[in-house]
Amino acid sequence: MNATIESTKSIPNHAIYDVIISGAGPVGLFLACELALAKCSVLILEKAEDPHSPLKQLPFGIRGLSAPTIEALYRRGLLNELEIHKRLKNPHQNAKQGTQRQVGHFAGIPFLEGDVDTSQWKNRLPSSTPTSLISEMQELETIFARRAEALGVAVRRGLAITGFHQTEDEVTVQSGDQSFQTKWLVGCDGSRSVVRKIGGFDFAGTEPEFTGYTTKIDIADPEKLSQGRIVTPTGMYLQSQPGYVVIQDFDGGAFHGSEKPITLEHVQQVLRRVSNTDVTITALHTATTWTDRARQATTYRNGRVLLAGDAAHIHAPLGGQGLNLGLGDAMNLGWKLAATIHGKAPEGLLDSYYTERHPIGAQVLDWSRAQVAIMGLSPEARALNAIFRDLISTRDGATYFAARVWGISTHYDLDGEHALTGYSIPNFELEDGTMIGELMHDGKGILLDFGANDSLKTLTGEYAGQIKYVSGPAKEQLGLGVILIRPDGIIAWAADSEPDLSELQKAAARWFV
Repeated sequence: MNATIESTKSIPNHAIYDVIISGAGPVGLFLACELALAKCSVLILEKAEDPHSPLKQLPFGIRGLSAPTIEALYRRGLLNELEIHKRLKNPHQNAKQGTQRQVGHFAGIPFLEGDVDTSQWKNRLPSSTPTSLISEMQELETIFARRAEALGVAVRRGLAITGFHQTEDEVTVQSGDQSFQTKWLVGCDGSRSVVRKIGGFDFAGTEPEFTGYTTKIDIADPEKLSQGRIVTPTGMYLQSQPGYVVIQDFDGGAFHGSEKPITLEHVQQVLRRVSNTDVTITALHTATTWTDRARQATTYRNGRVLLAGDAAHIHAPLGGQGLNLGLGDAMNLGWKLAATIHGKAPEGLLDSYYTERHPIGAQVLDWSRAQVAIMGLSPEARALNAIFRDLISTRDGATYFAARVWGISTHYDLDGEHALTGYSIPNFELEDGTMIGELMHDGKGILLDFGANDSLKTLTGEYAGQIKYVSGPAKEQLGLGVILIRPDGIIAWAADSEPDLSELQKAAARWFV
């Protein structure tokens, strides 16, 4: 990350910001971009002085981006800035290609490219963005920080939030002997969120079954370990590249919770037991531990304090869904909080952040728990694992798991009769070659009219720049006539033919003022 990206705007501490965000990870930075795009003043306070870490870089920092995340980046003009996926098609050494290429997994059980029937996803168009891509934490943070800087976001590193106090109108945030004023505070400060703890949020859930280890090691006898993901009678290990080894040890999370140092001797002892070999580690370069502890805040808002990302929910990093879930929080919250700040939010708009995102988070936590349940060591878990392997090897099974892992099936339960309501807008290509996603860079809502109805254009004029009117036929319209699109790209209302104007007006009034 360049020094210019880390620099801050010279805004005095006594200024009243619209929003202070705790945490300059991908979620906090992306949320800051969304808020600044909507002309909100934003300060990010980050406890770490140095944004660089080997855990954010390949191979430790590798992350798979799902369809909703890729669409969000595309809709904000950031997708073309990703580079890693162009040179790294598969992180696993000796990976098969073509129809036999692994494109995802559930509980370590791979599903293959040739088994996924994308024709079942009727709303995906040839112009749609990819369903999945590979990136890394540092690449994402660099891109988001650069955009945040360009939009005027202030980032203060080496300042951890140590306390805050909220009134009916604002929040006073403390960082050591410094004080900051803001209208809203958002905790994007990770699984051990200080904002969540001080804010009194209940963090309910389940305790872990295992300690996971992510390590970079030198091995004297690497031939003793198999490549790929290996399930054993005592756990699981994954070697995707030489010396990059992930281990799952079903100790109930005891070692992770012990806060003991991760030594070479300890890692070797665990790896020998789990792999059932006498493998010898000659050097331990980097190591970190994690668990499958699954918890979620019972509310995402307490007055003027909100949570997003890992501060709101944690689970095992199986399939990399945590990052995607957090970025989805940011995309959903950004425009709603900005509208609230500018006095353009209908009643209940900000509360819809919780009602929409909490169920999505709960689904991901259950998805994680289900994977852990069939990765266990009991005969029952092994029996279930065998059945899931059979299911995932079928065309319908692989397609179902791909839709879940890639986020294709993600939708919100919104009011509206049309079947597409609550789903992500397909990337319609208009006859002049314009893609609908390219028209969303400014973060505005869109009324997409495949006809040319003057009354619809007049309606958008009532919303003072919150909704853009876009008209004209598309190369493929999926039988639709008119679509109301929220700033986050979600279909708020749709009609197949000539719309009922009164119904459209009601729908617009639910999301815009």
